[in-house]
Amino acid sequence: MPSYDKADIQRRMHGAVEALKHDLGGLRTGRASTALLDPIQVEVYGANMPLNQLATVQVPEPRLISVQVWDRSNVQPVEKAIRSAGLGLNPITDGQLIRLPIPDLTEERRKELAKLVGQYAEKARIAVRNVRRDGMDHLKQDEKKKEISEDEHKRLDAEVQKLTDDTIRDIDSTASAKEQEILGK
Repeated sequence: MPSYDKADIQRRMHGAVEALKHDLGGLRTGRASTALLDPIQVEVYGANMPLNQLATVQVPEPRLISVQVWDRSNVQPVEKAIRSAGLGLNPITDGQLIRLPIPDLTEERRKELAKLVGQYAEKARIAVRNVRRDGMDHLKQDEKKKEISEDEHKRLDAEVQKLTDDTIRDIDSTASAKEQEILGK
């Protein structure tokens, strides 16, 4: 049974694009959105946990996010995680409620966000290249085990490369569109 699985490779590459779209959805252009805090991991109970598993995140006003932390002992770690997430937010803590006013987007902030888009896109490209490498490795193994011929290996290699190129093009266009939105062009 060949270990190469085209459907699996497509699914995993598509997953990288979806993860990028999810990450980019969190980059709001001056408007509050609960998705903004989705990528934040908080170090509590000796592990990293998503913020939304420790608190209720709401948008009471267009330019304000409120984070109601459930366990009082997690307020400091949540505040620290938000500060260090590189989102340019300044938490205001009031008991177990953390308020996050969304700052106006200065030109500098827009550039920071655009840079963040680039970082997210690169993370997605790396994920896609890792999937490609896995696919290529499986093809090598299949040829070694004589489950596919050398010609078949070359053909499937090209197929994996085309999937990779198409997916990376998709990532680039998604990231580019988000950059334009952020820079207001």
